[in-house]
Amino acid sequence: MAWEVTRTVRVRLDVPDDRKSDLHATNSKFQYCANRTADWAWRYPDEDCVTSKSEAEAGIYDELRSETDGLHANLVQKAIKRATDDIGNCVDRLAEGENTSKPEYDTFSIVYDKRAATYYRDKVSLATVNGRVECEYDLPDDPECTPHGEYLLNDDYSFSTSTVHYDSETDEFYLHAAMEREIDASGLEKAEDSRVLGVDCNVDAHIAVTSTGRFVGNADALNHKRREFEKRRASLQRTGTRSAHLTYHRIGDRFGRWSEDYLHRCSKQIVAEADGHGCTHIAFEDLAQIRERISDSKKFQQWAFHALQEQVAYKADEHGIVVETVDPSYTSQQCSKCGCTLEENRDGQRFACLDCSYSVNADYNAAKNVARKLALKLQRGQKSPAGGAFCQYALKSGVMTVNATDVASDTPVSTERESTDKPTASAVGS
Repeated sequence: MAWEVTRTVRVRLDVPDDRKSDLHATNSKFQYCANRTADWAWRYPDEDCVTSKSEAEAGIYDELRSETDGLHANLVQKAIKRATDDIGNCVDRLAEGENTSKPEYDTFSIVYDKRAATYYRDKVSLATVNGRVECEYDLPDDPECTPHGEYLLNDDYSFSTSTVHYDSETDEFYLHAAMEREIDASGLEKAEDSRVLGVDCNVDAHIAVTSTGRFVGNADALNHKRREFEKRRASLQRTGTRSAHLTYHRIGDRFGRWSEDYLHRCSKQIVAEADGHGCTHIAFEDLAQIRERISDSKKFQQWAFHALQEQVAYKADEHGIVVETVDPSYTSQQCSKCGCTLEENRDGQRFACLDCSYSVNADYNAAKNVARKLALKLQRGQKSPAGGAFCQYALKSGVMTVNATDVASDTPVSTERESTDKPTASAVGS
């Protein structure tokens, strides 16, 4: 009996300067295909949305090919699949009575499999709208005991469908390489133990709360700074002079640098928390699925959450920690102790379970639910009926372990009794 284990490695790509524009153009057409597919397939509330990739390809593939001249056929297919998969998630949420909206795509993220990319241990060849571009990996001088050495350079692992991302702040491209390995379940080999730190992001109070009870940053301070910036900018726009125009751009850059630095410090604390608890993974909620929570100043909050996750992923990579996302459904309503799911369980910043009377900070409760979701996902991902290695999630006192029986029951087994002490606050920049 065997099962598969997947590890994701983030590696910087050395893209020739004269080919960077080709990757940007490729991303623009890839996102165009995803958005066009979403427009075509999203038919709520009048009709049933299209969630089948084959049905979408039959209906729109030829049009997209003609509208995106030069884009590799496989990338068109991957864009269609991304949109239909996301719409499928939306349909599931609608069926549960949750609010959702049509997916939208405006970030740099291109999905490559082995038909549009050729993977090597030291480089990758990527299809673009202007032919292929060969990019060498920027690897550590001593890759031993790093994710690059353990997975990317390890012949026991093979490349699977991966994604290419772009960091606009550093003008760098990154390959999020998915590395797969088939594990023998005979007992001679076993999957690596996994330990997850869950993170719940917020629009007010603290920016992030971890499953270990660490409160990070101050979302209220960040929002206040932004409101002051917007007021100042509006005043300068009304003035209309050249001096006001120049000042307008200066304060815009100043606020951007300040907020980036603030989120940098927050992300550093999150990674330190994960590293200190021996975590192999950090779990966030999927940003594409939490729009209803951030309707106030949505664009800014989406940017802040996205920037925080990107910075955490970048720093976590240096510690060999993988960052992944989970479906956020019910994380704020479900009791992390007994599993009871009622909207009435949460009242503002306080969570009080109506079933077992467990009472705790609501964001801390949500962070534990986020961590548990990824632990279960990792357990299932081993594809072993015997359960393979331990999959745990870190708490402020001990850990919780999910085992083979949890794959069916979703019921965690405690390896150490959790205390009910108050979580630890950690204000950044205060």
